[in-house]
Amino acid sequence: MSAATFGRAWTRTKPPERVLIVVTRRIGDVLLATPVVHSLKQAWVHAKIDMLVFAGTEGFVTANPDVNRVLTVPERPHFVEHVQLMLKLARKYDLALSLLAGDRPTLYVYVAGKRRAGLLLPTRKHRWKRSLLHAWVALDETETHIVRAHLALLETLGVTPSAEVTASASPEDRKIAESLLASLQGARYAVLHVYPKFRYKMWTEAGWVAVARWLAERGIRVVLTGGGAADEMEYIARIATQVPGALDLAGKLTLGGVAHIVSRAVVYIGPDTAVTHAAAGLGVPTVALFGPSNPVKWGPWPAGHAAQTNPWIRTGSQAVARVRLVQGAGSCVPCGFEGCERHIESSSDCLTGLRPETVIDAIRSVLE
Repeated sequence: MSAATFGRAWTRTKPPERVLIVVTRRIGDVLLATPVVHSLKQAWVHAKIDMLVFAGTEGFVTANPDVNRVLTVPERPHFVEHVQLMLKLARKYDLALSLLAGDRPTLYVYVAGKRRAGLLLPTRKHRWKRSLLHAWVALDETETHIVRAHLALLETLGVTPSAEVTASASPEDRKIAESLLASLQGARYAVLHVYPKFRYKMWTEAGWVAVARWLAERGIRVVLTGGGAADEMEYIARIATQVPGALDLAGKLTLGGVAHIVSRAVVYIGPDTAVTHAAAGLGVPTVALFGPSNPVKWGPWPAGHAAQTNPWIRTGSQAVARVRLVQGAGSCVPCGFEGCERHIESSSDCLTGLRPETVIDAIRSVLE
């Protein structure tokens, strides 16, 4: 990896028995931490690898065969909850790794690990955290994909990186998903995940309807996935009523169940969300709609892509393996801001101006 590394987190010949991976952020961040977990499990077969994540972000990793246990903490814990977590973690692990540069995850690994390493921003403001770690890696926020940034930590351990993003489903997840797919009677289908968590990543309802109808006209059934929030279910239901034969699964699946549904699809289309990352990692033909986000850092990691290079460049619609990244137009793209009004509930002109024909061309390309 090209990132600057400082120190060695593990120098012993005997592998660690217990390892903690801290990634207390969003669902996508947790999913994109799975290449580190997989790399460690390949190198240290008998190690028990736990993950510490925010409550509600664990859906893609609870059934991961590389993970021994998933620990959760509220995003904003009360003082007592924090104390209880610290006591639970205190020096329980031979090795603890933070995949984030923030204060809290660095403190978590300091408390938990007998040996410790993490990502840090190479600035004076963050210098104090270096004394809490045996090794650290300088985090590049603009020119290095987050998967590669995570994997750079493995250099401090002498572990060979494997860039395999793993979205897992339990047997129960798969059973429920298959029962919901039964109504399709074996027909080919496309998965559309139309509702991102934040508005600034949203496309348009009219655009989704146009794409869904195009698929339906070609004999490809449309499956709509989403969460159980009232506004999300209402939005998805409106699209479903406008598309012949659409199957609305909003609110009916866990994230593991969604991963199984996606794994069976002939094509997946979605915005910059964790489910889009899952689809690309599963090797499903994927069309990802990008606007303000920098694809160099946050583009979906294609299955089979080598850890040594970024999959994407900063600007332009692109194709890598079975993934098509469609970027909205504009001289400001990607701006890196949360919408045109700089907050998560604002819209992004680069996405709302994206034409259905452009997305359909990308779908046609990836299907071919």
